[in-house]
Amino acid sequence: MSRMSGALAAVVVGLSLVTAAPATAEGAHHRYPTELPLPDGFRPEGIAIGDEPTAYLGSLADGDILRLDLRTGRSAVISQGPGTPSVGLKVDRRDRLFVAGGNAGNARVVDARNGAVLKSYEFGGPGAFVNDVALTDDAAYFTDSSKAVLYKIAFGRRGELPDTATTIPLTGDFVLVPDSFNSNGIAPTPDRKALLVVQSSTGKLFRVGDDGVAATVDLGGQALTAGDGLLVRGRTLYVVQNALNRVAVFALNRAGTSGKPVTTITDERFDVPTTVAAFGDRLYLPNARFGTPPTPTTPYRVIAVPNR
Repeated sequence: MSRMSGALAAVVVGLSLVTAAPATAEGAHHRYPTELPLPDGFRPEGIAIGDEPTAYLGSLADGDILRLDLRTGRSAVISQGPGTPSVGLKVDRRDRLFVAGGNAGNARVVDARNGAVLKSYEFGGPGAFVNDVALTDDAAYFTDSSKAVLYKIAFGRRGELPDTATTIPLTGDFVLVPDSFNSNGIAPTPDRKALLVVQSSTGKLFRVGDDGVAATVDLGGQALTAGDGLLVRGRTLYVVQNALNRVAVFALNRAGTSGKPVTTITDERFDVPTTVAAFGDRLYLPNARFGTPPTPTTPYRVIAVPNR
């Protein structure tokens, strides 16, 4: 996602990755709509999809969480926001939504079934921008686009949520660029032993261990300009390049230390897509429309494209 102030938001904004899921019936998702309208003025950024044909989106306007039926296009707010942004989000197998709080410097965990807030975390402090989140088997990790850190919520033995989070300094190859948008989208590596983090200000991708040590991923010299949300399915990496209206696709090695360009996905309907989730053989991307002045009547939608 991006900071919501004028010029910066129009250039490098964005964030989040989500869990992919198979279709519930062979070929059924091919009948689903490929354009899904959202409420006027909603201002989407992050998107998450679990095991069912249901997407969840967060609003930059007020933090509301929206449930969207991929089969019908019907949507409804399931959780009222705190009046501050909801940016990247992910949903786990326990139907919990992990939501990044942007410039509020926080995060919260929401019950995807009824919208109840299960837990809140304050970990950014002044000047933070908590942008995106990735889930592993034992933790949730959040990026901060203003600081050289990750935030970790470590789960208990049965997935219990802790009372506090841990701050992990980013070191190694990662260098914070002052007054810029830094770490953004985040996703587990194919072997799930580390994390991938894109830095919007430099277009670099890093492999980050649980100790915070970052190593530059070799992408054959390709820069991820305007890099935002990340999605890893198997050994395929999708990188949303928001201001460029495209998704870069790479074939990674298992460790996520290198990748080869495969293709670039474009669509004339893209209007600054920020994040990406998958269901069946489709990718779903919300148009954040950062170049369009947000008003209560500004239309927004989610675009579905083939998963190539």
